[in-house]
Amino acid sequence: MTGQRTQPALNAFGALQRFARRPAPEERCELCGSAVAPEHEHLMEVDKRRLVCACQACAILFSGQIGQRYKRVPRRIRLLPDFRLTDAQWEGLLVPINMAFFFQESATGKVVAMYPSPAGATESQLSLDAWQQITADNPVLQSTEPDVEALLVNRLGEQRGFPSQQYFLLPIDQCYKLVGLVRTHWRGLSGGSELWQELTRYFAGLEEHGAA
Repeated sequence: MTGQRTQPALNAFGALQRFARRPAPEERCELCGSAVAPEHEHLMEVDKRRLVCACQACAILFSGQIGQRYKRVPRRIRLLPDFRLTDAQWEGLLVPINMAFFFQESATGKVVAMYPSPAGATESQLSLDAWQQITADNPVLQSTEPDVEALLVNRLGEQRGFPSQQYFLLPIDQCYKLVGLVRTHWRGLSGGSELWQELTRYFAGLEEHGAA
């Protein structure tokens, strides 16, 4: 009798063991279907402003191509310690929080300002006059690649454990990674301690790669 009563429990335990041993679903290139590593290339589908996972072979096909449906997202991250942006210029950009990223959209020629929120990436209206002055003060912005490279601004400040200001030129997929962190980990009204720990790790990683 005892053995009969424990059999269902043993069966359930065995099922849990089999489930735990199942490998995570494999990520695949969205163009050719081949498997890709967790850290892999991305393409930007320009018209839809959508990131696409890609293997290296497919990504190379879209390197330096003009007028293509897809553009390869670069990998370089650059820390900009000498970037110049006054408080008045920042206020002129009309971004409601102290963190945002900016990129040029090739289809329209305009600069797009976006910031992370609990609901995802939110677009902000941008004063082109204000942006033109910032570009004049920081010629490095003229070297950014439209659609796939962005300026990330972090002005959250020392009260959150960051330097007073941080500026990076980085791949657009890194910006959407930031958006995903905020959307996934936001709790309550101010984000919660877990979110701020994730953001601290994120920006520390950017600094490490950007200074290399």
